[in-house]
Amino acid sequence: MTKALILMLCLFNAALFAKAQKSDTLIFSGQASVWANYNFDQDFSFVSGARYIPQINYQAFKERNLFDAELSLNMNGSAALRPFDSLNGDASLKPYRIWARYSGPQFEVRAGLQKINFGSATMLRPLMWFDKLDPRDPLQLTDGVWGILGRYYFLNNANLWLWVILPSENPKTWEFAGSDKKYPETGGRIQLPVRKGEIAFSGHWRMADTQNNSLNLPEYSSIPETRLGLDGKWDLGIGLWFEASQTSFSKNLGDLTHQSIVSLGVDYTFGIGNGLNLVVEHLQAASGEKLFSYSASIGFTGLSLSYPLSMSDNLSAITYFDLQNKQSYNFVSYKRQLKNLDLHIMAFLNPKNYQMPYQTTDNMMLAGKGLQLMLVYNH
Repeated sequence: MTKALILMLCLFNAALFAKAQKSDTLIFSGQASVWANYNFDQDFSFVSGARYIPQINYQAFKERNLFDAELSLNMNGSAALRPFDSLNGDASLKPYRIWARYSGPQFEVRAGLQKINFGSATMLRPLMWFDKLDPRDPLQLTDGVWGILGRYYFLNNANLWLWVILPSENPKTWEFAGSDKKYPETGGRIQLPVRKGEIAFSGHWRMADTQNNSLNLPEYSSIPETRLGLDGKWDLGIGLWFEASQTSFSKNLGDLTHQSIVSLGVDYTFGIGNGLNLVVEHLQAASGEKLFSYSASIGFTGLSLSYPLSMSDNLSAITYFDLQNKQSYNFVSYKRQLKNLDLHIMAFLNPKNYQMPYQTTDNMMLAGKGLQLMLVYNH
């Protein structure tokens, strides 16, 4: 399976559906953003940049079925300045989303470069298998994966997911090694309604490639990896949820042979003023040579506060506590919305040695203390 094959499947579906379509719609939209970051603790203290994500969506209806597709690009440029000394620049252009989907009242099949994410947690997510969404990122950007995702929705609100993903040499979230390109990755998920909530079971299988790793691990071109997940959430006046992920390799990789990650969370909105929302999550991750016999572990606790000052203004704060190293990562943000324009004013106070395990926001940019200003225009 190749990316070209997935694109051919997308175009083939489009051609079949176009023959029988009754109505269609073509929509062009986009998001432009500019930002400036000043870091008091970095050599290149001032960094600024601009990003534009143009997006084209196509929809065609036939009776109760829908064919739709999306094409978007991520165009990004930045410059870093060390005052009175030097200037560095960088620019990139890459596909952001390229997918086509055929759906009916109880099913959908989507193929191409897409975002696949699920789970109950919001800040510290063991089930962040295929995305890297950072709750501190105003743009909520994440690279997609190439694959095919099918979902079926039962009448009792249960739903079933099945996916096939193209292997990549670049590790995904919570992975320390890429995949063997000869074998596609496969998996699935089933979500079931329970009293006042839902529970879900997930699984994923791939052939990992540990050759040329930087962790001094045994090198295998193909080593089976099995990943299992369990999560649930309930509304009991307060919101309660949990996520758990277990990853195991079929061959000995030392302390990384078996990895367990568990997250517990709670949220509540206090009746103070316009409503103060509080979210608390704790994540514990451990690994070892034997299953459930661990020799290494990390623990993080996340706390999020959000308060709407008005219909257009919001103030929020996120803090992560690194329990092992006794450090905290602090982020405060003010958002002002004016029609299609959003203004974000952000401040951060973090350790210089940045050790958050998986966040996508540029770690070097957020290491230390600093300020960031961002303007976002959506059209």
